[in-house]
Amino acid sequence: MNNLYKGKAKNILAWWYVPLFILLTYHLQSFAKYKSLNAFIAPTYIDTPPPIKKDTTVIPKRKPTAIIQPSFGAEKKVAVDSNLISVSDTFTFKKSKDTLSAPVQYHADDSLVIDVPAEKMYLYGKVSSVVYDGNNLSAPAIEFDNKTNIVSAYLTKDSTGKAIAYPYYESQDFKSVSDTIRFNMKNGKGLTKGTYTKQGEMFVYGQTIKKIDTSTFYAFKTRFTTCNLDTPHFAFVSNKAKFVNKKWAYTGPVHPEFEGVPIPFSLPFGIFPLAQGRHSGLLAPSFTADAQRGLALENLGYYKIINDNLDVINRGTLYSYGSWKLDVNPRYFKRYRYQGNFNIALQNFRPLDGPRSLTRGLTWTHSSDNKARPGVTFLANVNISGSKFNEQRANSPQLNFSNQLFSTIAYAKVWKDKPYSITVNANHNQNNVTRETQLNLPDIGFSINTQYPFRKKEQEGEIKWYENIGIGYQGGAKSLTRFIDTLPNVGKQIANNLTYGATHNVPITLSLPPLGALQVAPTMSYQETWFQQKLETQYNRATKKIDTVQLRKGLYTARQVSFGLGVSTRIFGMFGFNPKSRIKAIRHEVRPSLSFNYTPNVNKGNYYAARVDSFNAVFKSYYEGNRLGSPYSNIRNGGISFGIDNNVSMKVRDKTDTSAATDKKITLLDGLSFASAYNFLADSFQLANIAISARTNLFDKINISAQANVDPYQYSATGTRLKKLVASNKFALGNVTSASIAFATSFKGGDKTKKTVQERLNQPNNLNAADLAAQDDYQREAAYIQANPAEFADFEIPWNVDLSYSFTYGKSFSKNGPKKTTSQGVNFNASANLTPRWKIGSTGTYDISGKELGVLSMYLTRELHCWQMAINISPVGRSRFFSINISPKSPILRDLKINRTRSFTDF
Repeated sequence: MNNLYKGKAKNILAWWYVPLFILLTYHLQSFAKYKSLNAFIAPTYIDTPPPIKKDTTVIPKRKPTAIIQPSFGAEKKVAVDSNLISVSDTFTFKKSKDTLSAPVQYHADDSLVIDVPAEKMYLYGKVSSVVYDGNNLSAPAIEFDNKTNIVSAYLTKDSTGKAIAYPYYESQDFKSVSDTIRFNMKNGKGLTKGTYTKQGEMFVYGQTIKKIDTSTFYAFKTRFTTCNLDTPHFAFVSNKAKFVNKKWAYTGPVHPEFEGVPIPFSLPFGIFPLAQGRHSGLLAPSFTADAQRGLALENLGYYKIINDNLDVINRGTLYSYGSWKLDVNPRYFKRYRYQGNFNIALQNFRPLDGPRSLTRGLTWTHSSDNKARPGVTFLANVNISGSKFNEQRANSPQLNFSNQLFSTIAYAKVWKDKPYSITVNANHNQNNVTRETQLNLPDIGFSINTQYPFRKKEQEGEIKWYENIGIGYQGGAKSLTRFIDTLPNVGKQIANNLTYGATHNVPITLSLPPLGALQVAPTMSYQETWFQQKLETQYNRATKKIDTVQLRKGLYTARQVSFGLGVSTRIFGMFGFNPKSRIKAIRHEVRPSLSFNYTPNVNKGNYYAARVDSFNAVFKSYYEGNRLGSPYSNIRNGGISFGIDNNVSMKVRDKTDTSAATDKKITLLDGLSFASAYNFLADSFQLANIAISARTNLFDKINISAQANVDPYQYSATGTRLKKLVASNKFALGNVTSASIAFATSFKGGDKTKKTVQERLNQPNNLNAADLAAQDDYQREAAYIQANPAEFADFEIPWNVDLSYSFTYGKSFSKNGPKKTTSQGVNFNASANLTPRWKIGSTGTYDISGKELGVLSMYLTRELHCWQMAINISPVGRSRFFSINISPKSPILRDLKINRTRSFTDF
C-alpha cells in the first residue's frame, strides 16, 4: 500500500487551505483547470443574495417590478403577487470532459488524505467506504486516482502477518470479498485478487478475476463449490473460467478436489448453471440393479420449457433385460388463474421367467384460483392405471401395496347474491384386486338455501313465530356404471351396467325461541327418488336357485315423508376440591337430545313377495340392489331417537403462579356418546342398534378414539335373530357386532415447537404458488422425501417416535353359530441421533393378527456438512431393496452423486 502522503497530511492542508478557499469563493469559472476537484467536491456553490424585505409603506399603483433570484437554467418570470414578479438569474460554467456521471460518497474512519498535484485521494480506517452509481466499496485502505478514475482497495495485516480486514465490493448483482480490488469507476472494468463471491447457490473463488462489463468476468485458477467454508470439503477446480452473471459459468479442463486433495480425473470442460429459476436441460440418471429387470439407467430425462406457463419433464428408465419405463409430465401454471400437471406413464415389464407386460398410467391434478372467478371452483385429481401398474413399479413399496385408486373431478358454482348453488362431480374407483372399476359420471347437485316465505322484505318489530318457517331444496342426478378390465368388451360392459336416477329433498324447518333451558326444533321433509329400472327376482324350483330376473326399463318414482320434533339441552355439574389442592375443580357437561319422529308407509306398491326357497317368501323392493341408494322402507315408523354426549374437563392451578389467569384447563374426556332409537309402530324389533363412541387426548400426547355397535336382541343357535332383548336374561346392553379402538402418540426431543419431516408432510399444503406448478412441486418433493427419508434427516431433533395402534372386532351370526373376527396392527416411525453426525431411523407396519411385517424401511445417514451419506433398506415384503447414496446437499448438485441401488421383487 502506498502510504507516501499519510504522514504529511497536516503540512499539505496548511499550505493549500487558503488558496483553495480563495479559488472556491471567487473563481468558480477557473475550476476547469483543476480537474481533480470535480471528483472530490459534490455540492455546487451558488451565490444567493439576501432575501428582500417587504415594504409596508402604502404606495400608489405602478407597473409590476421583478425580483432577481439565482438558479440554474433559463431565466423565467414568476408572479409573486399583483405588484411583484420574480426573475431568475443564472450562473453557468463549463464541466470537465472527464467528470463522473454521478456524485461520489466517501467515508474514512481514520483519516482522509488529498494529493492535489497527483490528483489522488487516500482513505484510511477499518471501515472506509466509497459509493458511486450503485457500486459500494469498503476496505481498510482505499486509493482513488482522478486521472485514470481507478479505485484501488487493499487488505491490512497485523504485526504477525494475519489479515484483520478485507476489501468488500457490492453492486446490484455482484458481491465479493478480495485481497486486492482495482476497478475503473467510469467503465466498470476491474481486476481483483484472492476473490470469494457467490453466484446463486455456488461459492466461487478465483486467484485473479477480471471484470470486463457489468455481467461478464473471467477468472484464473478458480474453484466452484457449494460448501461455505474458506477451505471447502470439496470443489471443482479449473485454471480458466468465464462467468456470465446469474446465467452460466464455462471452464476449460476441470477436476474434483476433496479436502484439498485433487482427484486424478479431469473433464475436458465444465458448464455450471448460475441462473435462478427455470431453464431447459438434461436430467441426470442414476444407476440401479433389479433382480427381475437387470441393470438400469434410471430416470434419464430432459426438462423443456415451452413458455412462461408451460413446461414438460420427460424421464425414462432402461433395464438390461429388456424392460423400460417412460414418464411424460407436462405442467402448466397461470398466476391467479389455475395450475396443474399431467403424468403419462408407460411401463414395459419383461421378467426373466415370465411374459412381457405393458401397463399404462395417467394422473392429472388441477386447481383453480378463486380470485380468477369468485364463486367458481374447479378441482381435479385423476389417478387411472392398469391393474398391474402399481404392482410392477420398481423401488416403490407404498405403490406396490396400493390396491385402491380414486379419481375426482369437481366443479362448483355459487351465484353472487343468490340463494342457490350447483355442483358437478365425476368419480372413479378402481380395485386392483378384483379388477373392477366403478365410474360415476356425472353426479350433479343443485341446492337452494333455506328461504323464509312468511317474512317481510322490510322487517318491523319482533319476528313472529310463523315467520321462522323455512323451506329449502337439495336435488341431485347421477349415473353409475362399472366394468372388469380382465373381461372382454369393456365398452359393452359399461353400456349394459349403466344406471341413472335423481333424488329430491325438501326440508321444512321452524326455529323456535328457547323454552327455558330447552331448545325445541320441529322439522318436516319430503324426499323423492327417480329410478331408471325395476328389478324382480324369484326362486327357481328346478335349479333351486334365485336366478329368475325380470328387468323393466323406464322412469319410476318412490317417495317418503317424515315429521319430527327435536329437543336438546345442556347440563353442567361441578365438583370442587380443597383450596390448597392443585386441582381446583372438575366439570362435567352432559348434552342430552331427544327427537320424536313419524314416517308413514307410502311405499307398499314398491314391494313384492319374493320366494327365497320352496317354503319361504319375503318382501323385496323393486329398487333393491340399485347403486343410487337404499330404497325407502315399507314400514311405518313412529317413535323416538335419543342420545347423550358427555364432556369432562379439569382446572388445575399453576405451580409457580397462583393467579386465576394462569389456571390451566385439561380435558379428561372429549366425548362419550350413546345413541339409539325406538319405533313404537313396528310389530317387532322396535329398538334400534345402540351406537357408542368415545374420544379423548390424554396429556396432549395420546389420542384415543373408540366406537362400538351393539345389537340389543338375542340370537338363536342357528343364527336367527329373536324378538327378545339380551337385557332380559342378563345385565348387558346386547351383542357387540362391531367395535374398534385406536391409539396414536408422538414423542420427540430437542425443540418441541420444531416439526419433524413427517409432521411437515402430514400438514395440508398451503403454499402460495410463486412459480410454475408450485403445488405439484411440493407434492413431488414430499413423495421424494417419503421415499428417501435418510436424505432429509434433521439432526436438530435428537430423537422422535411416532406410534399408532388399531384394533377391530367383528361378530356375525349364522347357522354354524357366532363367528368372531379380530385384527390389530401397529404403525411406527422412529429416528435417533447416534452421534451429533450419525442418525438412524425406521418406519413400517406390523400386522399383529397375522404376525407378519407389512412395509418396513430403515435408514442410516451421516452429516458431512455440505455432503450427506444416506443408506435406505427395505428388507421384507414383496418388493425389497437397498440403496447407498452420497451426494451434495445443494439441490443444483443433487445429481452429482455416488449411488448404488439393488431391488428384489417377488410376483
